[in-house]
Amino acid sequence: MINPLNVQLYTVRDHLSADRDGTLRRIAGIGYRAVEPYDPMNDPKGMRRICDELGLAIPGTHAYALLGEETAPVFEAIATLGAELAIIPGGIPHEDFATPGGLARTSDRLLALAEQGSAYGVRIGYHNHWWEIEPVIDGRHALEHLDPGIFLEVDTYWAHVGGADVPALLRRLGDRVLALHVKDGPGVKDRPHTAVGAGALPVPEILSARPGALRIVELDSCDGDVFDALAASHAYLSALEVR
Repeated sequence: MINPLNVQLYTVRDHLSADRDGTLRRIAGIGYRAVEPYDPMNDPKGMRRICDELGLAIPGTHAYALLGEETAPVFEAIATLGAELAIIPGGIPHEDFATPGGLARTSDRLLALAEQGSAYGVRIGYHNHWWEIEPVIDGRHALEHLDPGIFLEVDTYWAHVGGADVPALLRRLGDRVLALHVKDGPGVKDRPHTAVGAGALPVPEILSARPGALRIVELDSCDGDVFDALAASHAYLSALEVR
């Protein structure tokens, strides 16, 4: 079964602040059938209500707040959303991805969250940027050294920026990768992203390397109208034989 195309809601963060329900209606109107919130604590009941109304699934959510001291309210919010996947989107010191000891500490921290999450039916994963990719330890990117008990949401754009051969990385990681952030653009830092399919990344090869993973479109920034870019991304991805 093909997973529905998904939008990371950070893409439309300003629009959400101004009109959450209207923004979600526009996303559903484009044809997306799932979303990934970036702050589960922001009115989870209301978010679940409008998403249910629009037929938008919430398979996972970013959950930076789980790195704080009070995790129970965050897990309760995630459960209210109905999400089964909670992804830590950074927030761990960059230097902890530069040494074996730092990676061991990071794994222990994430595994402790995973143990807590199991009581809520929630799995814990990690989302990379470039700094978890750039360090190469024993011939592998730092991200690859995280404990296998932590699933991965691979941001394909930042993996590329960090120096990875992204399709090869995904093949090595295999079924540890439950989700992909599908982005496109010039392939460098600090430049606006483009609609998926309009940039430099080999998107079909990337998707072929991890079939079955959630496909989550995200634009950290873009030139032009973000909804036009989301519509173009949806059209491009929907037309690919490999989803």
